[in-house]
Amino acid sequence: AASAVPGYSPGFKKPPATLRLKRKRLRRSELPPAAAGPPPCGAAPVAPSALARRNPFSMLILCCILHSFIQLLEAVCEDKPVRRAEPSERTDILALTDDLHLPVAIPEVPSSPRCEFPADWSIKTRLLFMSSQPFTWAEHLKAHEEAQGFAQHCRATETNLPQSIQEPKLSTELRCAFQQSLVYWLHPSLPWLQLFPRIGVDRKIVGKASPWSQDEALQQVLMSDWSVSFTSLYNLLKAKLCPYFYVCTYQFTVLFRAAGLAGSDVITAVISPTTRGLREAMRNEGIEFSLPLVEESRARKQKDSQVNLETEAANSLETGNSMEDGEEPAPSDDDDESFSWLEEMGVQDKVKKPDAISIKLRKEKHEVQMDHRPESLALVKGTNTFTLLNFLINCKSLVAVAGPQAGLPPTLLSPVAFRGGTMQTLKARSINAKARVHLAYKDVFSLEIVGPVMPHSLHSLTTLLRAAQRGAFSAVFYAHEPTAVFNAHLDDASPALNKETVHKDLTACGLHPKTLDQLSQCPTLGKSCIRFLEMKDYAYTWKS
Repeated sequence: AASAVPGYSPGFKKPPATLRLKRKRLRRSELPPAAAGPPPCGAAPVAPSALARRNPFSMLILCCILHSFIQLLEAVCEDKPVRRAEPSERTDILALTDDLHLPVAIPEVPSSPRCEFPADWSIKTRLLFMSSQPFTWAEHLKAHEEAQGFAQHCRATETNLPQSIQEPKLSTELRCAFQQSLVYWLHPSLPWLQLFPRIGVDRKIVGKASPWSQDEALQQVLMSDWSVSFTSLYNLLKAKLCPYFYVCTYQFTVLFRAAGLAGSDVITAVISPTTRGLREAMRNEGIEFSLPLVEESRARKQKDSQVNLETEAANSLETGNSMEDGEEPAPSDDDDESFSWLEEMGVQDKVKKPDAISIKLRKEKHEVQMDHRPESLALVKGTNTFTLLNFLINCKSLVAVAGPQAGLPPTLLSPVAFRGGTMQTLKARSINAKARVHLAYKDVFSLEIVGPVMPHSLHSLTTLLRAAQRGAFSAVFYAHEPTAVFNAHLDDASPALNKETVHKDLTACGLHPKTLDQLSQCPTLGKSCIRFLEMKDYAYTWKS
């Protein structure tokens, strides 16, 4: 009788077809309709995992992204500051590149409108221009326009556009100048590796092919080739055929500037960030350098201390407790070697004086505390820059010995061609969107530039947009933060440099005269950089 039962299998050595069907997981296409009734008697209930699961937060996430995107566009159109995203909202609301960046927090107080914005010596990694006028003129350059742009760059051709261009898309001169402004020179050139920035990017290049990391012979070849390129750039700088260039290592960045730029009449090199070990090695090599930000802070503290002493003395005179004639005020605490004031108080035997070792340790502690900080900026000038060149070429710690960047020479970035340099172009693309303004939607056009944007490119691009967008656009800048301190004012700068002399000396450096005017001025941004730029009626305002 048991054998007459359909689907019966003695001992369950082979599951019967009915049991196999019950356990079979339903596919997405075989899901029963939602309105289906309860399962028939004897049928096993479908497991919850068998149903197609849907992320319950998908719509919430999408709404948050759209809300943030609309909020940014509204802020741009209504001239409102952009709010920095909270930690829970850390999604790039523009999503224009693979690298996620937080929206820039724009300060409330902008600068006063001016015809030109100050020089910004930081390297930008991304620019986002926005305007009510389309950027179609920057799209799909023709072959001859691209070739003409490259030729204009190599020949340092000056392009002077009118104040306003009625039909930017039909202006071949504008499109060629746009291609010209995107060109820069790089060494070494390894297309499969990201060679800028070099600080804090180990995660992005880990796992990439690096055959030189375990091959010392190949490392020597790369460093020898790099030394030739580095020396070529310095010779061009010294001959005033190159205005400036950057040396980007995995620990610090060096900016070499020709005489006449940044208000200095000699060649200068600024290094940031530095460490006590690097500074000590430079001293041992006979390189004379200064720490402008440290000296500025020390001078400010001394001035404040002097003001406090004078205030205390005035208060003492008012209360009748004036100091005796000829009595000097107590020296500052910063003077570790002067303890004469203890004798004046009569407690020189009761107070234990610090020994020389304690004083040295205290000084070293202050010196180490500023390591890897913007305040550690070192300035080298004049003939010492040549000594710095030789020091960097022979410095073993210039190249990482372990990690993803092991054996990889530093990156050289230059606005002009040099021996061993490779021509590269910044990546540009335009995007169209709509933003809600006063209960209505308005077209907002944007142009994104990605890559190592150097100061001359930033000025050239804004000059082009001035004419193409009819004097009205805004921009958000993303900077490589370790280079923002290059905008610090140097105490030894010479603000009285003659503009005509600078133009005469640097006429063959490859920069447009207006760009040269900007870069020859003394830096005024301090330890910060421009993060938001806006033009209205052909006048700039910026926020840093």
